[in-house]
Amino acid sequence: MSLPHLAYPGLPLGPSSLYIPGPGTHLHTASSTIHASLAGQPILTTPPSKDSKPTISIPRLLPSPTHTPVLSEKVSNVNTLPSVGSVVLGRVTRVRGRGVEVGIAVVYPVGVDWGALAGEGGTVGGGQEGGCVCADEWAAVIRKEDVRATEKEKVVTAEGFRVGDVVRGVVISLGDQSNYYLSTARNELGVIMAKSEAGHTMHPISWNEFRDPVTGLTEGRKVAKPF
Repeated sequence: MSLPHLAYPGLPLGPSSLYIPGPGTHLHTASSTIHASLAGQPILTTPPSKDSKPTISIPRLLPSPTHTPVLSEKVSNVNTLPSVGSVVLGRVTRVRGRGVEVGIAVVYPVGVDWGALAGEGGTVGGGQEGGCVCADEWAAVIRKEDVRATEKEKVVTAEGFRVGDVVRGVVISLGDQSNYYLSTARNELGVIMAKSEAGHTMHPISWNEFRDPVTGLTEGRKVAKPF
């Protein structure tokens, strides 16, 4: 199987039966699957012998001297600045009553064609290939009134987001000196990856629920519509 051009924290990269987890990745023991721990471009290191398995790793920024040099426009030492209209991927760092704090990790160009990026076989987090990984996370906030387009007064942030969720949002304002303002008030925006309280990666079953495939229990989220 081929590796994605760009990975974000929590993205499955391959089974442990075929690969060895390296720096920037971790092994999910329940599913025996290697997941990304960092945002960046995965690198496959050839094993020293035929009896060994190749190693998957993700450099923190650019490939280090211990890796085979790889030139990539996706990973750079220069921080990519989000602008109004940019679609971003980020990780929820804190949930408050009036809003959700997010660390932006990947920025896409304004007007990105999600259908073209995701293709016919797109996934819940489809379209990573068009984005640029930020050298450092940008602080952002999803305000309560920007979570969804309807019944805004009934929104409870803790029912739509949890710390650690990976979120797809759009920048609606450059905000203040501390945070960008994001919105998830479109069908394709919201949580694209979440783990259950039991620690299992869940899959979406509706616009506001994820299900744990191991326990069968459901948890509420503001779900991004899968491509």
